[in-house]
Amino acid sequence: MRLATWNVNSAKSRLPRLLPWLDEREPDVVCLQETKLSDDDFGETFDEALAERGYASAHHGQGRWNGVALLSRVGLDDVVRGLPAEPVFTEGGLDAPDARAVTATCGGLRVTSVYVPNGRSPEDPHYAYKLRWLAALRELVAAGDPASAVVAGDMNIAPADDDVWDRALFDGATHVTPDERAALDALLGTGLRDVLRERWPDERVFTYWDYRAGRFHQDQGMRIDLVLAGDGPADRRAAVWVDRKARKGKSPSDHAPLVLDLDEAPDGDTGPVVPPPSAPAPLSRRG
Repeated sequence: MRLATWNVNSAKSRLPRLLPWLDEREPDVVCLQETKLSDDDFGETFDEALAERGYASAHHGQGRWNGVALLSRVGLDDVVRGLPAEPVFTEGGLDAPDARAVTATCGGLRVTSVYVPNGRSPEDPHYAYKLRWLAALRELVAAGDPASAVVAGDMNIAPADDDVWDRALFDGATHVTPDERAALDALLGTGLRDVLRERWPDERVFTYWDYRAGRFHQDQGMRIDLVLAGDGPADRRAAVWVDRKARKGKSPSDHAPLVLDLDEAPDGDTGPVVPPPSAPAPLSRRG
């Protein structure tokens, strides 16, 4: 079974990339983020093409903002959109939750696709909203069966300093603050495991590279897209890797897919980044 997560940064814009990628990599379960479509628009754009490939889908959309989806060809049952007691960013004038989480049972696993709030800056009200949202996500996992859970998506948190290309550049910024990392640790405390770091504890691995300043070609990125798995799926890990090829070429997302192979690894356990960067930047963040 192959599970993948990918922040596509507009599903409609990424249509010419997404469908061929599904054909090439043949994932069984896909978590998508930042679809930036309403539920109706997602269905009109993708339902037929996904059905032709054997996928059922569940989408939780918000028009041109946010949006998450689950695609599965191993079952898609008990779909839940949103989080229990999900916080609302009232400081931003909203009166309903954002479309940031969708959960379903796929192949015997309880899978949640998440797009965690960015936080903007530690002084911004969006930062406090981010922490409240992460607490609600933790409650969702804790209330279920963490051993069979998978939470995958754009967490907008770099778990450690080695997960950003130059830690000094992030002083005073979000994604690396102690409170964000504590919230992530609390989520892991339910019994989830960061499967990529378990397999590749000392490797340079990024999943996101800003479009600006040639960040991708210099491998100046961040690891903010995660697959967090309970003991059941984590113990079945055969391979876990970042599909860097999908970040190349014309009109890519600024994120690359993160792939987890369970039980067997059709492409081998060759990661952590496939293909590896040709000329990575110096590891200045390490001292």
